[in-house]
Amino acid sequence: MTPASRAEVPASSRIVVKVGSSSISGENSDQIGPLVDALAAAHARGAEIVLVSSGAIATAIPFLSLDGRPTDLATQQAAAAVGQNVLMWRYQTSLDRYGVLAGQVLLTAGDLENSTPRSNAQRAMDRLLALRILPIVNENDTVATHEIRFGDNDRLAALVAELIGADLLVLLSDVDALYTKPPHLEGARRIEHVPYGDELAGVEIGSAGRAGVGTGGAETKVSAARIAAEAGTAVLITATPLVAEALAGHDIGTWFDPVPPRHTAERDTPLA
Repeated sequence: MTPASRAEVPASSRIVVKVGSSSISGENSDQIGPLVDALAAAHARGAEIVLVSSGAIATAIPFLSLDGRPTDLATQQAAAAVGQNVLMWRYQTSLDRYGVLAGQVLLTAGDLENSTPRSNAQRAMDRLLALRILPIVNENDTVATHEIRFGDNDRLAALVAELIGADLLVLLSDVDALYTKPPHLEGARRIEHVPYGDELAGVEIGSAGRAGVGTGGAETKVSAARIAAEAGTAVLITATPLVAEALAGHDIGTWFDPVPPRHTAERDTPLA
């Protein structure tokens, strides 16, 4: 059931949650535990949960003794290979507390743009969810190139939500909601609700997040929210530490309405 409001979130049957690099790497790596707690609670009540997680490259930085996020493609690919392994180990170790098994799903933009790999990905995801496995999705940075990348995992999360027909997409970041201007500026007000089709005129949307680690921000989240809403998925944007409250239906974050159901008018009399 696609929730019509936050209050209906606990009844959602299929949920995609996206978390960014800055929220679960470096000094914030301890947020993986509370994130898993919230996902496991939703899983325990019967929801099908998909986690789209950035952070492979950021996680590898200390292991490879790098000063920051690498800028050349080859080192990014190498870091992704190392970091993805560590990241999945951290997630599975935390999920073990609940007896939940994770499944790794790595995708490129081409996988969702071409019919055959898209169909394969959809079938695999549906089967993982039917087996009560929690898929953890990331961009396949080891084989992706600059030309075929999603650009950020907010967009990937929206496309995954569309792929599996999710009821709800939760986009997590370092900020608790969208604001009318960058939240550190005087006069910034939280945007509680975005009706479908609202262009957010007059709202100053910029990038956010821990510099040098992630690639997304408020702008990418709004773009992703619109992709998901157009596909019929409700969207909630909030901060990673608030994920438990988000999945419990509390009045937090910024809510995007999905496209209204399209009804075909019934004819009173059949055509001749």
